[in-house]
Amino acid sequence: MSTNAPQGIDLFSPYTLGPLQLRNRIVMAPLTRSRAGQDNVPSSMAVTYYRQRASAGLIITEATQAAAGGQGYISTPGVHSQEQVQCWKQITDAVHQEGGLIFIQLWHVGRISHPVFRNGELPVAPSPIAPRGVQTYTADGFQDIPAPRALETAEIAGIVEEFRQAAINAQAAGFDGVEIHGANGYLLDQFLEDGTNQRTDDYGGSVENRARLLFEVIAVVAGVWGSDRVGVRLSPGGSFNDMCDSHPQQTFSHVVQRLADLNLAYLHLVEPAPAQGEHPTPDLTARYFRQFYPGTIIVAGGYTLEKGNQVLREGTADLVAFGQLFIANPDLVERFRRNAPFNPPDRGSFYGGTDKGYIDYPTLSDSGA
Repeated sequence: MSTNAPQGIDLFSPYTLGPLQLRNRIVMAPLTRSRAGQDNVPSSMAVTYYRQRASAGLIITEATQAAAGGQGYISTPGVHSQEQVQCWKQITDAVHQEGGLIFIQLWHVGRISHPVFRNGELPVAPSPIAPRGVQTYTADGFQDIPAPRALETAEIAGIVEEFRQAAINAQAAGFDGVEIHGANGYLLDQFLEDGTNQRTDDYGGSVENRARLLFEVIAVVAGVWGSDRVGVRLSPGGSFNDMCDSHPQQTFSHVVQRLADLNLAYLHLVEPAPAQGEHPTPDLTARYFRQFYPGTIIVAGGYTLEKGNQVLREGTADLVAFGQLFIANPDLVERFRRNAPFNPPDRGSFYGGTDKGYIDYPTLSDSGA
């Protein structure tokens, strides 16, 4: 279990994460890049992409479908076929050859999908509530998302089994652990928050019921991996994908307190992004949830080197995740270490495309620095 960090701790300090030894506390956040090939197989470029960034203390992969029915965007990878597993094995081998560690993020998008990804069938969700103002990207461009179909109670066990099988596949692919994606308005988050869950069965109503699917998924994945190689990502108070909850502090405090008893590898918190000029809601940040969770906390949300070091020294978090900085700077750890300038990110190449804006960002060594 983690305790408040001494003043000498910073992002370059090593860290013991369950059975794993991280060489620093810098985490590569999960980043959807939409460059998977046919049948949602990771592309050969992804081997280079992750290898380039293996100096991170821990890499968390882009969100990866636990099952074919969990897809919501074009060209996102899965881990539900043998071909996908074989390609992921090339990626994990490459990261390990560089001395890195890599967890896979397992994902089901729920209502944030489109019939084109589901053989013409509607997306599934806890309740038939369409996300307002949200589109998904398909081969035909941006498409409005229709109202989803509510999952029948009897179908939910099948979703849980898909996550269990994906966890088995992730082991075969050589990963060091698994992160369960319970954040950002996707299926597990949709069940958790009452703005998207209006069920009246055992998976709706009380916060205990709304959290049931999340904890069932955690249980089966931990049954495969052991709890100390399983992380969970949450986004308390996040509004992405038209999410809301009438009592977010109560909902997420309940979940975090239950997670604290499970001996997980970590809790990964996406802090809510405040509107311009506002401060984050204090009761939905890692600083607030630390009182309920003495284990390892990864924090994400626009962190800089300075802010990252500060949150570590305060003991609010133990590891800090960086997203866009890692997209544009494969050698981010070294740039932090030398206080070097950053490459500017090319936002036009974030999603889809070729090696441009993916594996062609220069490193300090490329420039002779």
